[in-house]
Amino acid sequence: MKIAVVGTGYVGLVTGTGLADTGNTVTCIDIDEKKVEDLKNGIIPIFEPGLDVLVDRNVKDERLTFTTELEGPIKEAQIIFFALPTPPGADGSADLSFVLNVAEQIAPMFDDYKVIVDKSTVPVGTADKVREIIARNTDQEFDVVSNPEFLREGAAVDDFMKPERVVIGTSSDKAKELMNRLYKPFVRQGNPIIFMDERSAELTKYAANAFLATKISFMNEIANLCELVDADVDNVRRGVGTDSRIGKRFLFAGVGYGGSCFPKDVQALAKTADDYQYDFQILDSVMEVNTLQRKHFYDKICARFPHGLKGKKIAVWGLSFKPNTDDIREAPALYLIENFLLADAEVRAYDPEAMSNVKKIFSDQISYADEPYDCIKDADMIVLVTEWSVFRTPNFDKINSLMANPVIFDGRNVYDLDTIEETGIEYHSIGRKSVNYNGK
Repeated sequence: MKIAVVGTGYVGLVTGTGLADTGNTVTCIDIDEKKVEDLKNGIIPIFEPGLDVLVDRNVKDERLTFTTELEGPIKEAQIIFFALPTPPGADGSADLSFVLNVAEQIAPMFDDYKVIVDKSTVPVGTADKVREIIARNTDQEFDVVSNPEFLREGAAVDDFMKPERVVIGTSSDKAKELMNRLYKPFVRQGNPIIFMDERSAELTKYAANAFLATKISFMNEIANLCELVDADVDNVRRGVGTDSRIGKRFLFAGVGYGGSCFPKDVQALAKTADDYQYDFQILDSVMEVNTLQRKHFYDKICARFPHGLKGKKIAVWGLSFKPNTDDIREAPALYLIENFLLADAEVRAYDPEAMSNVKKIFSDQISYADEPYDCIKDADMIVLVTEWSVFRTPNFDKINSLMANPVIFDGRNVYDLDTIEETGIEYHSIGRKSVNYNGK
């Protein structure tokens, strides 16, 4: 099939490349001329494991192309994917201007039947709005489908090529047949393609992310309670996670969630509820807990240094909101660094992929290390914020010898307490006892 994907961000680039890899002819369209030129030259604008190999293969085989031109690819395509940004507005609602503007632009270009697919995360009722705009601007037959993405940054290629499920919202048998044919190669092992109405599909995406964010915030509350009652959150997590009704995933305590999806999607769902005069109390609590969790971790650091952080040399390990991505949107590390700078601390940071993005925010307010141990020389503490694999089994002897004051604040509970106890390094984590700390 001939497919056009409008937008080449995380979702658009992975979607277009994945669809090309199953034999479709895909054109990815973006207004950013530099990005398009880079993609033509094999330069991938994001860090996503495995994506560069997939792009290179499909470009060489002439199944995948990139352009800033809209009309030609739209006219040729049977299916048009919208993978456009829907950033949060001041009131938490999703900004649909990119989606609706493109809908208005492309409608006069139709000269035969088209399926328009909302791949962007959009609030309930967006398919209706897109349908109304296009209907005002074309006499051609078309259908609008909601097909939310469930891609995890850092594992997006695998998630697209081997989806746990594909959700498709459509009331059209014709669109259903086309979408079923498009996605069948991805579910050969029996994972379901779930068809439903458009509004239910739109809500499914928000419900999934809001539920996962709720699990994270709930476990962080449990971790904070563990600290007060002298319990261990890892033990609680194992005891709870083995219940098949609950499951093991998203039960790890930490400094809170971030990224491009959870924060804005929880806000947008809360705003939708508010628009319909429904008081979605759980979501309000989830957002509040997530905000407070970062402060809780910062306060823990400040409590260890009651005379203040002024002049302290702080090594920050991990800047991206999660491992295996360079995405720093809503990353907890940014909150911590801002507060360290306000406290007149000296910050040196290391991250395998995200430092160039952080430099755009903090510039020379902080310094940047070439590798983890360069980051900790003469430091008064390590603050581990992102659980990259490179931080999981460090040389603790080297940490002891390089640091001025060997103290680790672990915001992801990466290290085993018994292992840390043997190193002699002072260690503080979340929802667990402190190790090698004499209270002074």
